[in-house]
Amino acid sequence: MTDLTYNFDGLPRCAWCSATSDYIHYHDTEWGFPVDNDQRLFEKLCLESFQSGLSWRTILTKREHFRTAFKQFDFNEMARFTAQDVEALLQNEGIVRHRGKIEAVINNAKRAQELVAEEGSLAAFFWRYEADSQPDTPPQTVSTTADSIALAKDLKKRGWKFVGPTTVYAFMQAMGLVNDHAEGCMIRDKVIEARRNFQRPSS
Repeated sequence: MTDLTYNFDGLPRCAWCSATSDYIHYHDTEWGFPVDNDQRLFEKLCLESFQSGLSWRTILTKREHFRTAFKQFDFNEMARFTAQDVEALLQNEGIVRHRGKIEAVINNAKRAQELVAEEGSLAAFFWRYEADSQPDTPPQTVSTTADSIALAKDLKKRGWKFVGPTTVYAFMQAMGLVNDHAEGCMIRDKVIEARRNFQRPSS
């Protein structure tokens, strides 16, 4: 069993919530709940790309700055970004100023447009890689899975960048493609119920 933490209210949560109080609201209201909105899915995959090599706290505290800088992660808007936009973003102290990551998410916006044209939505594509409802490993004990490896491979084949298996698995955990809340976590059963009632998107 993954260790739990007991925060200000004495309720059990995933142990990673103990790192900072900033995590609690995110954990309780977002992490692991299924998402079928293309813009939210794209945003999360972009933010996970920016997180590579950093802590999620760094990204979470800058999330509103990222949203403003990247047009709320509307990939149709981002696909029109130019070299001048890249240079402006590199001067934006509110985000992670990494040229490779900035250029990657702009590239990925164009690839997202292509994927929507082919599949009908990002959601329809991503949810094909939903984890088995009975995973082989206990929650939060792996950083990649066969599903995340396959999804990362598919995305890379389609020209996406900064989407390795570890980044993709973090995306899957957050967007509800797997319920990775710890056994005994107060949110785990809520996510089970949300996933049970969730209508899986199709092409």
